[in-house]
Amino acid sequence: MSLVDWLIVAVPLLIVIIIGLKAQSHVKGVADFLSAGRVAGRYVLCVAGAEAGMGLISLVAMWESYYNSGFGYSFWNGLITPITLCLSLTGYCIYRFRETRAMTLGQFLEIRYSKSFRVFAAVLQSMSGIINYALFPAVGARFIVYYCDFPVTMSAFGFEFQTFGLIMLAFLSVAVFIVMLGGQVTTMVTDCVQGLLSYPMYLIIVGYIIYRFSWFDEMGPALMDRPPGKSMLNPFDIHHLRTFNLFYVLVGIFGSIVNRLAWSGSQAYNTAAATPHEQKMGQVLGTWRAGFSGMMYVLLGISAYMFLNHDNFARQAADVRRELAVKAMADVTAHDERFDGIRGQITDYVTTGELSPELAATVKDVRAKRAAEKAAIAVKSNRPQKKEVVQPLKSEASESFLPIAKDALSSVDKGKAQTFGTIFAQMRVPIALRTILPIGITGILCALGIFLLVSTDTTYLHSWGCIVVQDLVLPLRKRPFTPRQQLNLLRVVIACVAVFAFFFSYFFGQVDYILMFFAITGAIWLGGAGSCIVGGLYWKRGTTAGAFSALIAGSTIALTGMLLQTTWVQYIYPWLVHTGNLETVRHIVEGMSDPFRPYIDWYVEDHQFPINSQEIYFMAMIVSITLYITVSLLTCREPFNMDRMLHRGKYRVEGKQIEKMVWTPANVFRRLIGVNNEYTRGDKILAYSVFIWSFGCGFVVCFLSLLIWNWISPWPAHWWSTWFFIHSLVIPSIVGIVSTVWFTIGGTIDLKRLFKRLREKETNILDDGRVIGHISSGDTAALVDKGAAPDAAELIKDANVQSQAEKQE
Repeated sequence: MSLVDWLIVAVPLLIVIIIGLKAQSHVKGVADFLSAGRVAGRYVLCVAGAEAGMGLISLVAMWESYYNSGFGYSFWNGLITPITLCLSLTGYCIYRFRETRAMTLGQFLEIRYSKSFRVFAAVLQSMSGIINYALFPAVGARFIVYYCDFPVTMSAFGFEFQTFGLIMLAFLSVAVFIVMLGGQVTTMVTDCVQGLLSYPMYLIIVGYIIYRFSWFDEMGPALMDRPPGKSMLNPFDIHHLRTFNLFYVLVGIFGSIVNRLAWSGSQAYNTAAATPHEQKMGQVLGTWRAGFSGMMYVLLGISAYMFLNHDNFARQAADVRRELAVKAMADVTAHDERFDGIRGQITDYVTTGELSPELAATVKDVRAKRAAEKAAIAVKSNRPQKKEVVQPLKSEASESFLPIAKDALSSVDKGKAQTFGTIFAQMRVPIALRTILPIGITGILCALGIFLLVSTDTTYLHSWGCIVVQDLVLPLRKRPFTPRQQLNLLRVVIACVAVFAFFFSYFFGQVDYILMFFAITGAIWLGGAGSCIVGGLYWKRGTTAGAFSALIAGSTIALTGMLLQTTWVQYIYPWLVHTGNLETVRHIVEGMSDPFRPYIDWYVEDHQFPINSQEIYFMAMIVSITLYITVSLLTCREPFNMDRMLHRGKYRVEGKQIEKMVWTPANVFRRLIGVNNEYTRGDKILAYSVFIWSFGCGFVVCFLSLLIWNWISPWPAHWWSTWFFIHSLVIPSIVGIVSTVWFTIGGTIDLKRLFKRLREKETNILDDGRVIGHISSGDTAALVDKGAAPDAAELIKDANVQSQAEKQE
């Protein structure tokens, strides 16, 4: 990148750090560090939450997905529109969780179930979350290495290091610095500022891409040039897509309902709102917040696909592919002496296209062994290896050197060969964009990438570090921490999470799609957590035994799947061949898949575990829900006091008392979209506009009508091309212009209001995350004064004395 590009990167990042330094003075207690004092407004929550939720790794994952599957499979996301609309407008889970006033999910679980369940859940949750997060720094750092064209290795202090490791160290240090300054206060403020600075950047990038490329002459034709069954435009012609297909979408829809609140990567945003109503309205605003950002992410991915596959750019695309292959191979094999002999042979082949005799012999030997294994299987089996022959993609022909390079690497280490293929797929789009974008625009995209990297690092480090302290250490400690001790421990653990993430990212060899990695590592927790959370918030007969059963079953299935995936190629498959059990396993596994083909498509082969991460995730959810309901019904002796947990009736400590609305023909619509006496006129306008836009336009017009039309009379490919141009470019552009102005003004005003509230807020020293008699320690004093929790008076006496002493110090 040029000096101009680096200045564009440096100046906004410096602004963010300076504002973070100023924000730390507003942290006065544990609740401020954990939940920003619970004083955030809807626009800050919306803007900052969006920035924190869309990390750089998520962007790379989205590009990876769109490069492989395009718009075709994403059309089926329209199925979820009425569901997400209902969830957002009614405040499903979010509203009730904020009513509990819990600062972490674990605190809620102790209030609802028991201390032992809180600790057990914290172990699984932190393990799942930290491992899931630990890949973030590597993917983000590699994006910067490949996009900025840094060398794969660099020398420092007389030693040679992999460049992505140094970049990880630099940006993790920035993230740890921001979080340790002021916890959720500095995290949320810097995320909000990054979001506000990003809005004009999105506009510039989108404008350039639309100016630079023609949809109808370049993008559309490239997307239409696909074999049957793998369309990137026609959602009714995607039955040969293996990973990102209709089943993937359906599992995502199911998971979004079951695990609405379960993932805690940004859990502090679920507790930071000034009131439950503000929390809910922040979610409602999310319908409009995407603007240019979502459009830009998709547009860049499609532009890169077009650039690499359209005949107009064939020469430049070939250069990009060769450069990427050489760089990825050097990256994967760096500092590994086993590859010293073959590394140069692969580089020469990729660069010149000429296969040396030594490399040809190596590849021939690898393929002969594989063919012999498959032949042995075929002799023992009456079933064909594959049901269908699918026409290869044009991009596969353009990357014909990849199979040879992977086979050559697998002759030394099969795991490294898989990692090479994974990194090549992930970095296709970033390295293509570097070639596409001019000076200035290159720097803007790099700045956006760094914003996404830092915002997610700060948010996730804060979340997982706080969960370890609040839900694992705090419940096991008999004597409560002083505020100073607790804040210091939080900072130390957050730094430890960053250290773990650095070493995991540095040494872990990824072998699956990013979204698949998310699914399987997330399933360790999400496989069973959703039923415990939703059941705990909405069902008074859910029991601790039911929650334990669900969580144990879900995590066991997910961990087993993760273990099988990581050991399949090097250990399990060779062992099955050696013991002669391969055909039996193949017959069982593929037979189970037969009724569900082509959407669940299991084949037992040597290069990949037959069941993908999304399918394992689905199995875990189904089993855990069944166990939660069954065991709870068998063990429930007395319904749980939901009013006390949700601070309703005599237990209310904040906000308006919600009037109980009776269902009538006149108010049925308002009830369905969540409108109650807390809504102002502006809130009602916002809720109705979201309903009309999402349900009327998004679902009825853009999904249901097209579904019926194509069922009666299927569209040709060029009609779908025109449709996605209008739906994914034209309409989002109009929305983006409005939302950019709207959220910039609203976010700026709300940010000023946040600082004012923090200055005026009184600190409650008892509000530290403990639970006493199924009541949050921060609420016990207020409830005892109201006579709503008489049994808690003696339990909090010692805590009050100690806290007052700490306050006097």
